[in-house]
Amino acid sequence: MGRGDTFVRDAADTLRGWVRESGGCLVVDGAMGTELEAHGADLQDELWSARCLVSAPHLIRKVHLDYLEAGANIITTASYQATLQGFQSRGLSREQSEALLRRGVQVAQEARAIFLEGRSKGPYAARENNDGSTERRPVLVAASVGSYGAYLADGSEYTKRSRNSTGPDLIAFETIPNKLEAQAYCELLEENDIRIPAWFSFTSKDGASAASGDPITHCAAVADSCRRVAAVGVNCTAPRLINGLLLGIRKVTSKPIVVYPNTGETYVAETKEWVDSAGGGASATDFVSCVGKWRQAGASLVGGCCRTSPATVRAIARALRDSDAAAADIDGYDDFQAVAVL
Repeated sequence: MGRGDTFVRDAADTLRGWVRESGGCLVVDGAMGTELEAHGADLQDELWSARCLVSAPHLIRKVHLDYLEAGANIITTASYQATLQGFQSRGLSREQSEALLRRGVQVAQEARAIFLEGRSKGPYAARENNDGSTERRPVLVAASVGSYGAYLADGSEYTKRSRNSTGPDLIAFETIPNKLEAQAYCELLEENDIRIPAWFSFTSKDGASAASGDPITHCAAVADSCRRVAAVGVNCTAPRLINGLLLGIRKVTSKPIVVYPNTGETYVAETKEWVDSAGGGASATDFVSCVGKWRQAGASLVGGCCRTSPATVRAIARALRDSDAAAADIDGYDDFQAVAVL
């Protein structure tokens, strides 16, 4: 077995290890753009939240910290809309543009270091609780990679694009609209010998297919076939559609499943506004009430996408703890019953 084979096997195992060390489920952060706007950033720009990599990296750092304090295990970089082409169109050189792409990861890493308060190095939080005990949990940085449609800022998200990432713990290929783009990313990972665990998350409008109409099972099978992909799932999709998609994905992969829905509203690309969808948006309460069901259906990474907030993530973390505690109680009860019968 070659060194590359050893790495890709270890990469998948690494993510599963982080899941185990977090208690069975990793909490992913929520929306970046929504929170930047809440902190006063003007994102009426084709670069969207990536604009703040140029103008206000301190605000990005603040949002990362808010999510970590809310209980997130994974913070995603503000690079979904970041591309060399986008930065260069603003008059930046290629070197400056590449530095900004790396800066997205660096800002997230800085936030992690502040959160850890110097108590630990590497991807773990070691923080002292009020009772004096020390709690350790994974705290990871995922480099966000959006589709080419994100660069166009028109919502099309149907054509492949590539990005270089430096230094993250994970690479999150997000809002993938079809099987073709997933295949392109698989080729990218293999051809460039990317030695960082990746996840593929698709987006859906109907609860059975990716945005392009490709069955979610076909899309997930592509991700499953790539040894460098450590998890597969769904993001930026209405909460009411998640459970069916989860069940479909589970049919074709045993890899960890990641889900981080939006609030169920619809984004209007022409006006760059969110509006209530036909099925209705989900309140924070409705959104979080689904978390236990997603956990039971097999999700092991859960968070939020557009329009969610640190409050949403805090509630997700609490709901996951409650769900796992309830499952443990049931298992314990079953064990007791079995012993009693014996």
